[in-house]
Amino acid sequence: MKLSLCKSAYERVLRPFLNSTSTLNFSTIARSDTLYRRISPVGDPKASVVPVLDQWVAEGRHVDRTQLRTIIRELNVYRRFQHALEISQWMTDKRYIPLSQVDVASRLRLILRVHGLEQAEKYFNNLPQQLKGFEVYTALLRCYASEKSLEKAESVMQKLRDMGFARTPWCYNILLNLYYHVGSKEKFDVLMREMEEKGFYNDNTFTIRLNAYAASFDSDGMDSTVEKMESDPRVILKCSTYAVAAHAYLKVGQVNKALEMLKKSEGHIATDKRKKIAFRALIKLYAQAGNKDGLYRIWNMYKNSGKVYNTGYVTMLSSLLDINDIKGAEKIFKEWESTGLYYDFRIPNFLIDAYCRNGNFGKAEALLNEGIGKGGNPNHRTWCHLAGKGDVEQAEEFISQLRTEGIFSAAVHEKLLQYIKDMKE
Repeated sequence: MKLSLCKSAYERVLRPFLNSTSTLNFSTIARSDTLYRRISPVGDPKASVVPVLDQWVAEGRHVDRTQLRTIIRELNVYRRFQHALEISQWMTDKRYIPLSQVDVASRLRLILRVHGLEQAEKYFNNLPQQLKGFEVYTALLRCYASEKSLEKAESVMQKLRDMGFARTPWCYNILLNLYYHVGSKEKFDVLMREMEEKGFYNDNTFTIRLNAYAASFDSDGMDSTVEKMESDPRVILKCSTYAVAAHAYLKVGQVNKALEMLKKSEGHIATDKRKKIAFRALIKLYAQAGNKDGLYRIWNMYKNSGKVYNTGYVTMLSSLLDINDIKGAEKIFKEWESTGLYYDFRIPNFLIDAYCRNGNFGKAEALLNEGIGKGGNPNHRTWCHLAGKGDVEQAEEFISQLRTEGIFSAAVHEKLLQYIKDMKE
């Protein structure tokens, strides 16, 4: 995309839009003020959220363990591990809330994410013995597994066995998954036999097995695993069970078997407690299988089951574009516009990207202008699509100008520059 086109869109539309909505954004926050709403805008991981927490308490507002745990979980979803760790530490250091094993396990994983394995081990070793229960040892096992530290993971697993904690499939699945990821087939098979002898397996165990067999292109192993799932009365067959099997078959190019699994998955949607998630998963899988009829069939089932929100449209649009159905995507986009849902710029972003890739920059700018005019707020991906399609050097200059204007945070600025750098390579 020509820089002048992107720049003109910014000059004519984005700057006045931001100026006109700054007061509105402030008043919206003021009307619905929560601790999470105050923490959420602190996007830069180098900026501490502790002053926000302290100010909240200084205003005489309530805070408790449940509230803080919820915020920590939410920040984890968005991979804001530094801020989640700060809240965990503030909870005990400033509020003197006693740590439970659940809190310790959560903090252990956060320390790993933020400071690395050595500091996580140091934290664990300094814990009082009464806090080193099943949840904490399992969290340590997860830490070692995520770092592919095989010997240490096996040592913790043996400790769990010795302490009588290895009585459920959960810790076994962690080690089984590690064996799969490091390619230790012999140990994988030995642990599988141990789990079968003790009856320690669940749906996730079969998921790991299917992925392992798919990685080694072992179709017979996948067939055998599916047979075991279907014949074992202890395994609750669900929509997600067959969806995992379909994904595994797609990995090895067994499209017909994947479609067979998808049909079986559809048969369980009616009893699935998380129907919306199931619909979205099936839409993606039918797209991966290149089956447009199945994709649209699930989409219609999805719409007939109740209201479809933005996340559903994101899934449908991305899936249609994965099979290069731009006309279909445009139709679904118009349908979304007619719903009156919140103008989520992730949705037009798919078409903006598709238009730019096909050299249709006029349509891309028109969609950007239309979206801003309807109250949408472009995100960094919007500008990635628009600024990265033409002269790379000029694009870098333009992105730096936007940062100077205060349009982007430092974190978003870095993401954009990295995007441009990747394009150079």
